[in-house]
This record gives sequence, structure tokens and C-alpha cells, in this order.
Amino acid sequence: MKAIIIDDSRLARQELRTLLKVHPTIEILDEAANAMEAAEKIAQHSPDLIFLDIEMPGKTGFELLEELTITPQVIFTTAFDEYALKSFEYNALDYLLKPVQPVRLKTAIEKLLASATTPLPSAAKEILSEHDQVFVKDGEQCWFIQLKKVRLFEIEGNHTRIFFEDHQPLIARSLNYMEQRLDPHVFFRANRQHIINLQWIDKIIPWFSGNLKVMLKTGEEIEISRRQANKFKELLSF
Repeated sequence: MKAIIIDDSRLARQELRTLLKVHPTIEILDEAANAMEAAEKIAQHSPDLIFLDIEMPGKTGFELLEELTITPQVIFTTAFDEYALKSFEYNALDYLLKPVQPVRLKTAIEKLLASATTPLPSAAKEILSEHDQVFVKDGEQCWFIQLKKVRLFEIEGNHTRIFFEDHQPLIARSLNYMEQRLDPHVFFRANRQHIINLQWIDKIIPWFSGNLKVMLKTGEEIEISRRQANKFKELLSF
């Protein structure tokens, strides 16, 4: 598993490298001393994991994450315990206090390996698969979510509302943009207003004028336009 260490302290980066030598599943690709450098190296290497400090010159680790389109797994490493609660808003894998203790690092790595049952995201991909993890921010709330958990995208002006679990954040992307980035074998443009995750369909109902209606497992009913109905049938047939 490929990783980048992001910390403004050279000594802290070296100490973490030393601790990780007993974890051969983790390959350190590179290091970064600030958020700007980190963003460039994440784009360059497409790591599976980043070890991320929070308090750095310029932008914080949180601000870095907010700028990434596709986010690797994150293990925060910081000397400050007051950010622990906030780190959960970013769906971090773990939160390690400096100096990092070998036992706590071992626990974090075990948690990482246990979660790696599906392919991890690559920032170099243009089309996002259902296994990719993306960063979503709406106001003060943030999430890292795997796209397979998203059941529905709905247009709202020039923005898109995303439906997953009990959340419905609004992001500053058009539905047309989302359609271009999503795997068309999983995410289907049902009509002008909606993109649905085919894996969340519970029922398909014939509707008026050649249209179809689908009911998602969570109860939402989405009409498939007549124009898209034939394409929908072909996509789901043998």
C-alpha cells in the first residue's frame, strides 16, 4: 500500500518512516512539508494512504483535504488532541498523537488493512468507479464516502444534491459534470433531473407513455424518461 507522509517537521517525518519499517505492507512514496507541496505529490503519485499533520504553515491538513477531488485514506498525525473530534467529520481512518506510539501505529495499520477489501481510489482516474472514495463538503460538514453508498444524484439549479445514508449534501457541481465523471455501468442518467445508482434499485414499474418508474431500496421513486427507457432496458438485459 503506497503512502505519503505530510508534516512540516522533518524530524517527525523521519521518526514515522522509522516506525513504518516494521510494516512492509506500507511503501512510503514521498514526503511533503506543507499542503501545497502535498497536493502536488498526491496528484503525482496517487497514493492509497496519507499520514497527515494538521497544524502546518500556510494551509492546515483539513484545508488540504477540502481541496482534493479524490482523497486517499487518511491517518492524522498531530501533537494536538483538540482536533480529534473534528477529524471524525473528515472520516479519517485514525488519529495518532505525536510522538506516535508503535502500538497505536500498529492498530491504525491493522484498521487500514481490514478496510482495504475493495480497490482504493486513484487520483489519476478520470472515470470514478463505485469503489472510489470522494470528498464531499456542504457548509461546515464534510464526508469521505465510497460512491457505491450513493444511491441518487439530483439536480438543484447549477448544483447537485447527493443522497447517501441519511445525508443529502449539496455540492457546487452540475449534474452533467457528475454524469461525465461517473461509471455509466453503475450510475444511470434516468432523466434531466436525476442520476441513479443501479445497484440501489428495488423495483421497476411500467409507467405512462413508454416511461418507466424505479423504486430505490430506500423508497425514492424516480421516473425514467421515454428517451432513456430503451437505453435502460438494454443496459440491464442479457
